[in-house]
Amino acid sequence: MSPGYQPLHHKYRPQRFDQLVGQEAIAATLGHALTSNRIAPAYLFSGPRGTGKTSSARILARSLNCLNSDGPTPEPCGTCELCTTIAAGTALDVIEIDAASNTGVDNIRELIERSRFAPVQARWKVYVVDECHMLSTAAFNALLKTLEEPPPQVVFVLATTDPQRVLPTILSRCQRFDFRRIPLDALEAHLSWIAEQEAIEIQPEAIHVVAQRSQGGLRDAESLLDQLSLLPPPIEATAVWDLLGAVPEQELLQLVQAMSSAEPVALLEATRNLLDRGRDPGAVLQGLAGILRDLVLMAAAPDRPELTGVSPQFRDQLPPLAKALGRARLLQWQAQLRGSEQQLRQSVQPRLWLEVLLLGLLAEAATTVQATTTSTPVAAAVPARPAPTVAPTPSAAPAPAPELPPVTPAAAEGTTPNLAELWQQILGSLELPSTRMLLSQQGQLVRLDANRAVVQVASNWMGMVQSRAALLEQAMAKALGGSRQLVLEASSGGAAPKVQPPPAPVVTPPVINTPSPTPEPTPPAQTRAAPAATPQLPEPVSQAPKPPEPKRPPANTSEPSGLDRQAKNLADFFNGQVLDMDNPEV
Repeated sequence: MSPGYQPLHHKYRPQRFDQLVGQEAIAATLGHALTSNRIAPAYLFSGPRGTGKTSSARILARSLNCLNSDGPTPEPCGTCELCTTIAAGTALDVIEIDAASNTGVDNIRELIERSRFAPVQARWKVYVVDECHMLSTAAFNALLKTLEEPPPQVVFVLATTDPQRVLPTILSRCQRFDFRRIPLDALEAHLSWIAEQEAIEIQPEAIHVVAQRSQGGLRDAESLLDQLSLLPPPIEATAVWDLLGAVPEQELLQLVQAMSSAEPVALLEATRNLLDRGRDPGAVLQGLAGILRDLVLMAAAPDRPELTGVSPQFRDQLPPLAKALGRARLLQWQAQLRGSEQQLRQSVQPRLWLEVLLLGLLAEAATTVQATTTSTPVAAAVPARPAPTVAPTPSAAPAPAPELPPVTPAAAEGTTPNLAELWQQILGSLELPSTRMLLSQQGQLVRLDANRAVVQVASNWMGMVQSRAALLEQAMAKALGGSRQLVLEASSGGAAPKVQPPPAPVVTPPVINTPSPTPEPTPPAQTRAAPAATPQLPEPVSQAPKPPEPKRPPANTSEPSGLDRQAKNLADFFNGQVLDMDNPEV
């Protein structure tokens, strides 16, 4: 910094509490504390960057130690020796510490040791710890007792932009003041005053853009104004946009108008014009999101244009655009843009992705319009479909076959559920076919209650199944209708044991009693299964001699159930179905 040059944010730094911009409540509170001589031992100043935290700490130090006053005053003179040395940062009794560079407990211990000595020049010794959230936990803990009971005539001021990272025990020992972002009107008035003092010829529209882009930070706004003062007068709003590398509002409005026309060629032309002028695709996307936000506000409150962040000279273009697009489409576009900025930033071809993204917004809008217009005819056509499907059912008696999922006769008769059928339902709820196939071959549900589900897995596949335990829990909750704890057990053998579906109810022999017409040659094969039924068979045997019929019931014994299950799993994996496992010639 040259000897004759002083940056604007240094030159116009506030020297008294009444000079703080946009922090009237904090200035009034600290002013009353000084006039009533109620000085707290520790203060915490928190808020965004450039809102006056460090400046307020220096003003507090001058107010406590001004030599032209008999005691603390909210209006320090600014001309005495202590006021000038504190402003220059050379006062012996006002120590500013950057916690980002002095994070360790040793630095804090040294500070505590020095605080025990009486002030040399001033009445109060003031320690300003800037960016205090960077201190380590040990450093914070070392500072606790001193903050609660400091030595006499010692004040600690902690400043931070991230109060969430400060220990709660520290917060409880400090008077906290939250500095807010400076309102737009206050920023514009302050920048206009500085421009008048420095004889900077800048248009009001440009000042509005500077205040808007600084996002409530006075230091950022003053630094930007300092940069703009180097341009040849008069300074226009376009110069501000060019200096910032952002997209002007007029160009963004033209882009949105091209989007509202729903013409892909017009949209591509508008995008090409922006990018050919050197606009960054990320800046275009960021500016587009801001314009869409303003249009949503305009659609919700057409009579309140001041709610938007657009410059006053462009606000009259918002109502017709918002009315033409509609709130629903604007909100849909906003939702589509969510997360796209990160994707665009990581892309190797940001221009390509920007064009594809904008064209996708048009396509999405078109599909939604078609869906809404055709929704009623589709609803009328749907009932015509099920009518033909009911007709083919009488051809085959397997009509009860589709109602097989609720087939749990064993569970209905006994108290134990059919674990095999439940396991198949769980596997059917899995989204990944590979996981479904793995678990169907190497896992089995062995126990189930209201709280836990125990799945036995082959030991050599345990690691693979454990990596997919989350998917299995989700499928279990979807199939069983409640969350249960998943417990994986390794089987002793290499493969998971087959859980036998309760074939104890081989209730097929009783079916043999009803079709009494069974010839005498066939019963010998079945007498082993049900010898008790043989005394009843001889009487009706003579009345019906039709031998080939009884071959169908024995085929449904429990023996081929494992093969059936594997075939069904294989069919599910390929999105097919098993036609008939009992009768291969069908």
